[in-house]
Amino acid sequence: MDFLADFLVKFVSQFQSPTLGFLIGGMLVAALGSKLKIPSAIYQFIVFMLLMKIGLNGGIEIREANLTAMALPALFSMLIGIIIVRFGVSLFAILPGVNKMDGIATAGLFGAVSASTLAVAIVMLEEESIFFEAWAPALYPFMDIPALILAIVLANIHLKKQKEGKDTKVDVWGIIKDSLRGSALSALLLGLALGLFTNSGTVLESFYEPLFRGFLSILMLIMGMEAYDRIKELRSVAHWYAIYAAFAPLLHGLLAFGLGYVAHILVGFSPGGVVILAVIASSNSDISGPPTLRAGIPSANPSSYIGASTSVGTPVSIAVGIPLFIALAQIVFEL
Repeated sequence: MDFLADFLVKFVSQFQSPTLGFLIGGMLVAALGSKLKIPSAIYQFIVFMLLMKIGLNGGIEIREANLTAMALPALFSMLIGIIIVRFGVSLFAILPGVNKMDGIATAGLFGAVSASTLAVAIVMLEEESIFFEAWAPALYPFMDIPALILAIVLANIHLKKQKEGKDTKVDVWGIIKDSLRGSALSALLLGLALGLFTNSGTVLESFYEPLFRGFLSILMLIMGMEAYDRIKELRSVAHWYAIYAAFAPLLHGLLAFGLGYVAHILVGFSPGGVVILAVIASSNSDISGPPTLRAGIPSANPSSYIGASTSVGTPVSIAVGIPLFIALAQIVFEL
């Protein structure tokens, strides 16, 4: 009972974070019918700035990192992305009233990674003074790319079977290139490269660091408003998507937390790194994933996979998942 009480106290305390306040505030503003609008260009710029900061910081630290210690978490990240997609596709295949292509696209989006959720986790770990390797956010593409590729490949295989013998070639390399060219991954990888190969520490500390939390608060406000708006779209498709989006992020995150704990034992992966791995697994792509899946699985209904992700999955991952994994880490690692 003492363990449970301690856990609940730590979990509830996470909701005092101002970051979560901006997310909830955005949802309330939209629910009250406010005409407040933030231009998409500002949203895109903010996301770019956040990812550049994460990439620069990661690249600088990778230069000094023990690559052997990074290898196992990177391998686990790839494995988690693949498991999430395979599980999601298999689950949607047996649920009534679910279109096959919509189910594959939804599983792919939930296997991919949300840059904004990752940014929130970094801020909340810093607020709790929980150490994590600066290269840990660079695990993002190791999970994101395999998940998107697998979803698109499975969708193309399904289409090929439907065409009864007609040859439909799956261009895996083309899918990889499209994923790498996506705006979110491009910004993150650019930041990593600049951090690795240039002396960018000064610009990171003087420009990106001071702006990071302010930009993140605006991003959370935007995401809160969009989450409420997307609920309307989700009502037009099978309710299974909403149920999946409510529970899948937490299950995915717990799977990743378990594998992260194994990496902690084997290679000394930090408690904060375990939390980041759990958070990126629980997140669902909100930037690079939707356009990639729109192009790769054009027959899927965006209202199903984007609606499930934005209106339910992302709020659950941020408002419940991050506090849950931080509180769990504080108990498990006795922080």
